[in-house]
Amino acid sequence: MDLKFTSSRKYISISVPSKSQTMSPHIKSVDDVVVLGMNLSKFNKPTQFFICVSGVFIFYLIYGYLQELIFSVEGFKPFGWYLTLVQFGFYSIFGLIELQLIQDKRRRIPGKTYMIIAFLTVGTMGLSNTSLGYLNYPTQVIFKCCKLIPVMIGGVLIQGKRYNIADVSAALCMSLGLIWFTLADSTVAPNFNLTGVVLISLALCADAVIGNVQEKAMKLHNGSNSEMVLYSYSIGFVYILFGLTCTSGLSPAVTFCSKHPVQTYGYAFLFSLTGYFGISFVLALIKIFGALLAVTVTTGRKAMTIVLSFLFFAKPFTLQYVWSGLLVVLGIFLNVYSKNMDKIKLPSLHGLWKKSVEERKTRTLSQTV
Repeated sequence: MDLKFTSSRKYISISVPSKSQTMSPHIKSVDDVVVLGMNLSKFNKPTQFFICVSGVFIFYLIYGYLQELIFSVEGFKPFGWYLTLVQFGFYSIFGLIELQLIQDKRRRIPGKTYMIIAFLTVGTMGLSNTSLGYLNYPTQVIFKCCKLIPVMIGGVLIQGKRYNIADVSAALCMSLGLIWFTLADSTVAPNFNLTGVVLISLALCADAVIGNVQEKAMKLHNGSNSEMVLYSYSIGFVYILFGLTCTSGLSPAVTFCSKHPVQTYGYAFLFSLTGYFGISFVLALIKIFGALLAVTVTTGRKAMTIVLSFLFFAKPFTLQYVWSGLLVVLGIFLNVYSKNMDKIKLPSLHGLWKKSVEERKTRTLSQTV
């Protein structure tokens, strides 16, 4: 705030800094959200949501297919961490290329925050990839879908958020449906391993925290998607490389992949490219609509991935998968409804009861007359 005085005429000139100046000296617009060179801030909210959801579904469905295809290569299952290393390397290159295409290349989010985000990213993606060596793909996806409740808990603890009864009901419906799905899978085709369950559970916890940390960092510092991807995955690449070197897990993986370059590095490139495009749209969803809605969308995408997994890869099937899937769909609807309560008016139980009583009274009067 600047105060100016003159001797001839006494007046006070007060200049209040703008919102962008208050938040950060180099933020020009807090509303700009650019994904793959496309400025989403030029569109209205429904269009932004449609574009982000379309991008998430298209790229992540291809991503899921390629991930299962890679682990179907005989002998590759022990090398989940090496696949994550290659994936992080490709993500870093893609992020660097995209960052060169935008005008403002300065890093806005602090390095310490990126070190935390990178650690969480390594946890969620590395443990998730490694768990496929012990679990079948639909079971792994089902476990990942259960992160909705941890995300809500993380939102309360990290950002002080409060959720309504519809959000809580959505989380319960999704989790119950996914648990039911898991029980059906264990009955029809028992392929459980305690190590795989522990790995995917730890990945679930990291995934639940990372969405809230990313949302808070991107909104506070107005960091771009390409910046977030570049720094978090490049730091994560160093973490994984150090870990594989210390555990002597790097050399066997390199030897195996060199014998099957197309099935490993070739698929991994496409796998990483579609994953990079997908994560860009997920980050846009987080920045515009928040972590909870982003998780709801990605949960719906995972359900579709499971369907495609049964179509493209031979697996046993039971109708219990259908009923549990419908319960998950109900949870998704409840969450979408909670975000649009002002637009979607559903009748309350009290209103339905009152209407029923009035109709009975009307029928009684008409019969009396």
